[in-house]
Amino acid sequence: MAQHFLLSAASRTLSLRAIYKAGEEAAYETFRKMRWSETDGEAVCPRCGCCESYDIPTRRKFKCKGCGHQFSVTSGTVFASRKMAFVDLLAAICLIVNGAKGMSMVQLSRDLDCQYKTAFVLAHKLREAMALEVHTGEVLDGIVEVDGAYFGGHIRPANRKEDRIDRRLAQYQTGTRRVVVALRERDGRVLPFVAKAEAEGVELAKQHVDRLATISADEASHWDLLHAGWKVERINHSVCYSDNGIHTNMVESFFSRLRRMVRGQHHHVSHQYLYQYANHAAWLEDHRRESNGALALGLVEAAMGSRVSRVWKGYWQRAA
Repeated sequence: MAQHFLLSAASRTLSLRAIYKAGEEAAYETFRKMRWSETDGEAVCPRCGCCESYDIPTRRKFKCKGCGHQFSVTSGTVFASRKMAFVDLLAAICLIVNGAKGMSMVQLSRDLDCQYKTAFVLAHKLREAMALEVHTGEVLDGIVEVDGAYFGGHIRPANRKEDRIDRRLAQYQTGTRRVVVALRERDGRVLPFVAKAEAEGVELAKQHVDRLATISADEASHWDLLHAGWKVERINHSVCYSDNGIHTNMVESFFSRLRRMVRGQHHHVSHQYLYQYANHAAWLEDHRRESNGALALGLVEAAMGSRVSRVWKGYWQRAA
C-alpha cells in the first residue's frame, strides 16, 4: 500500500525548530525576498516605484530617493503596523499551514504566547490572502462537481420533553443557518461560496463554470436547471455514491475537511465568517500535495502581495 503524502518526509521541509534556530534576521530576509521578489529583496518604493532608497537599519525602514517616502517591508500589506517579530509571524504561518484541518485560535495564541485577539486577527488576515489565491476569477472547466453543505443554525433542544419544539419549523429557526456551495474541478481547484439556499448554486455555476464543461451533481431538484446550459451527469446517492465514473466524491472530500475544521478545531463558526473558513479549507485542499515549506513560503508571498484590509480596523471595539 502506498504511503500517504502527509506521512512522507517530502511533506516536512519546514519546522518551528528551524525557524527559531535561524533567528529574526533570517525571517526578516525571507519577508524582504517575498515582498520584492523581482529585485531579490532590494526595496522598491510602494508610492512611486523607484528602486533606489536609503536604508534606515535602526528602524528597519527605507526612504525613497525619488519621493522621500518612508516605508517598511510590510507597508501596504496585511502585516502593516504589525508589532510581532518577523520570526513569530513566520512561526504563526508555519503553524497554520501545518494544521491539515485548521487550528483553533486558542491553541495558536498559546503556541505564540500572544493574546487571543492577536491570533484571531492575524489568522483572518492570512485567510484573506488565501482567498485571493482561491478566487482568481478563472472559470472552471473539464468535469466540475457541484454540491452544498449546511452549517450553523443549531437549536439546542429543551431539557424536558414537554418543553421541546419542532426545530424543523421556520418560526423556530435562528436565521443563522448557511449553506456552503462548492464548485470543484475533478482533481483541480475548489471554489466555495456562502449562500442561504443550495439552489443559489445554479447562478454561481453560470458565472464560474465554462459552458463546455461537464457538471456532476446529485439528484436534488434545483440542479435540474443546469441541464439547460451544460452536459450534466447526475448521481442518486440513495442508490450509490459512484456509478461508472459519475460521482461528487471530490467536492464531498472538501466538505469533509471543512466539517472537521469547524467541528473538531473551532467548534463553532459564525455565519459572518463562514466564507473565510471555507476559503481556508479550499486553499488547503488545493495545495494538499505540497510540502509545508512550500505552503508557508507561498502564503507569505500571497500575504505580502495583498493590500491592507479595513475589515479588522476597530473590530474588537465594534464587538464590544
